[in-house]
Amino acid sequence: MPVRHVDGHLLRKVRRAADLTQAEIAERLGVSVPAVVGWESGKSVPDGEKLPALAQALGMDLDELFPRLLPPDLADLRCDAGYSQYQTAALTGTRSAGPVANAERGRRRLAEKFVPVLADAYGVAVPELLAAQERSFSPGPRTPPAGLPESRIPQQPAQDDAVPKGGAGLPVTIAEKITHLLEETYTAPHPTDAQIARLGNTKVRAAVLSEDLVRALRTGEVEAVPDEVLDALAAALAVPPLFFRSNDAEVHRIVSGMRLVRGGLAGLAARGGGEALPAELLDFIGGVVDGMRPK
Repeated sequence: MPVRHVDGHLLRKVRRAADLTQAEIAERLGVSVPAVVGWESGKSVPDGEKLPALAQALGMDLDELFPRLLPPDLADLRCDAGYSQYQTAALTGTRSAGPVANAERGRRRLAEKFVPVLADAYGVAVPELLAAQERSFSPGPRTPPAGLPESRIPQQPAQDDAVPKGGAGLPVTIAEKITHLLEETYTAPHPTDAQIARLGNTKVRAAVLSEDLVRALRTGEVEAVPDEVLDALAAALAVPPLFFRSNDAEVHRIVSGMRLVRGGLAGLAARGGGEALPAELLDFIGGVVDGMRPK
């Protein structure tokens, strides 16, 4: 269950009352107009870190426009401060967002040195940050507070709805998927945005990616792009297009697992000092992954 509730009908009403167009909101938040249309229709919801900027653009208080359904966890505190997960690397002074990502997913608690730094960046006291961290590690679903109006409790979306269906800890947005691949499947230094763009363009034989576009997708500044861009991105990061086009949790597990197997076997062969693994084996694994394409 999301920590904050987004009411698309209320968004539309408030936007119109503020005499703003969907295009103006899209420009202020750095997203596409279709993204704003999706929010107002209830087909999708904004990334959590965009909610503060959206409320500000509409001249509304964050808690009034997007009421909190549950006590905040680490991800909610980050989003309330307007940071994407990727941006926390600059806050912690680390090479990646791994420390924060692992804590938000309940995998590994924050190092003590990061706690006051993040508390200051998020605008909360250290005890509040630590309490949020414990909620991130609490097993099982959390329930909304008693007395919340029924109209403000989001209902389970229909299967054909456009709400992302990723499972726990699985990437859903384009930015999360890129981060997932870079963090979970690369042991060597991550490829740069420019390298990803060049490799993707080479593989699809078309100039559809640029360094700036890859950076915008990776940081969440751009959320919606044509399929040809997703295909080039997938080619550059060695996953089938289905990984970026679909939000089906099982597809993510299979694709991510196969990517890890392929990288792990290649790394094992390189470190073993013995005979390299047969090319046929690596080709077979790669073929299974690349063969998972949308029908």
